[in-house]
Order: sequence, then structure tokens, then C-alpha cells
Amino acid sequence: MIESNARPDHYHGLFAFPPTLAVADALRVIKTNSSVWVHETRRRAAFGWQIGYGAFSVSQSNVADVVEYIRHQDEHHRKLTFREEFVTFLKRHGVPYDERYIWE
Repeated sequence: MIESNARPDHYHGLFAFPPTLAVADALRVIKTNSSVWVHETRRRAAFGWQIGYGAFSVSQSNVADVVEYIRHQDEHHRKLTFREEFVTFLKRHGVPYDERYIWE
């Protein structure tokens, strides 16, 4: 893990995975272990991950900018909600989506 920031309604994490590790496998392990940790240490029965996730690759030249972005989520989301930001990101990068299926 390079950087991490959990918000009440979403989580940002920047990871360096080896090329032999599938993103789905890595996120399954991360979600499973973090769920166990939250339930054992925080005693929050209501905590749970959504089924899906968004995963995007980042070039090495942009890592520092992404780290700063992740660190400043509170400031960033005063201007734009997570949902607004995510849909804007998908549109800007030409990622097809159906909004009925991206929110649980």
C-alpha cells in the first residue's frame, strides 16, 4: 500500500501490485481482511463493503499527485460529492457505465 484514506461512504487506496496478481484477487483479500479488522476492533456491525469497486491504473509519473489527492479527500469533497466525482471521472475517460448498477 502506498497511500490510503477511508471516508464514510468510500475508500481510496493506492497500491503497487505485482503483475502476477489480479486486481480482483487483491481486492478480495483487502476487503476480507479489513472487514474482519473493523468488526473485531471497531465493533461496527453495520460496516460492510459494497460488492463492486473501481480500479484504475496510474503511471509512475503521477503517483505523487494521486497520493496528494488521496490525502486531501475532505477538502476535495467539499466541492464535489464522491458520486459526482466518480461519474465525472468515468465520463472524462470514456468508461461506459449504467448508473443503475454502480451504486448499491
